[in-house]
Amino acid sequence: MIWMLRHAHAEPGSPDAERPLSARGAQQARAVGRALKALGVELDACLTSPKVRARETARLACEPLGIEPWEERALRGGPFDPTDVAAGHGESVLLVGHEPDFSMAVHDATGAQVRLPKSGLAAIDRGELKLLLRPHELEKLAQLD
Repeated sequence: MIWMLRHAHAEPGSPDAERPLSARGAQQARAVGRALKALGVELDACLTSPKVRARETARLACEPLGIEPWEERALRGGPFDPTDVAAGHGESVLLVGHEPDFSMAVHDATGAQVRLPKSGLAAIDRGELKLLLRPHELEKLAQLD
């Protein structure tokens, strides 16, 4: 399963690559991690864009899951194939990055038309969209942990 997480809410400003998460974004990222844990998800790896807001999202989301994120340049911006990026990292991999790239990657991999909001999560498996969760749904699931 490839899990695709758009970074959480970030502070405005520039340079773009150095924008940190806002307080709201930090809460969103933590909720994603608790929601994944409540769902019983066990990740083999987490790969993240090198941009600050994505790295912080990945770190906070992965804390409850007990894994450390690794930077992946292919996720910094632009088109990518999630299957290629996740290859060699295990059966269950979380990718953390940006729009519009993530929605396009989900579409290219599955044919599904999605638009991932900040801290939105999609799961794909063998060309099929298995799950799409919005921030408010992740918050509710986080409460189950």
